[in-house]
Amino acid sequence: MSIQAVKGVEIGLGFEMARRLGAEVMDEIFYEPPEAGGRGFFRRTNFAVAWKGGISTGQPIVLRAAMKPISTQLRPLASVDVVSKEASKAGVERTDITAVPAAGVVGEAVVGFEIARALREKLGGDCLAEMQRNYTAYLGQLRTF
Repeated sequence: MSIQAVKGVEIGLGFEMARRLGAEVMDEIFYEPPEAGGRGFFRRTNFAVAWKGGISTGQPIVLRAAMKPISTQLRPLASVDVVSKEASKAGVERTDITAVPAAGVVGEAVVGFEIARALREKLGGDCLAEMQRNYTAYLGQLRTF
């Protein structure tokens, strides 16, 4: 919500998930033995959009953002002159018709920044090499469970 003009954010199915029954949006867990070429534990669906109880499942993160339309129109909107206080028409100041392509780039950067912040919080360290060492050790710890 810190991105200008974004008025709503949806994670995965978002509000659609709230309209469905629980059984319709649960990600069931399956197992295929890795020694037989299987994937180990996996989910066929991604309704939870990579999070279960605040912990990543490793699946893709899907986010949607709703933007307000560009306010400057080719047809000037009603406004008021701030000096004279008289009614006037707003000026036409921009030529682009959408900000969506730029917002997509900004959105990816913001999500990447927040994921990096969460990784730094989890792994600690004051340089990338130390974080990478901590990440490798963390993965090794997970394999022992």
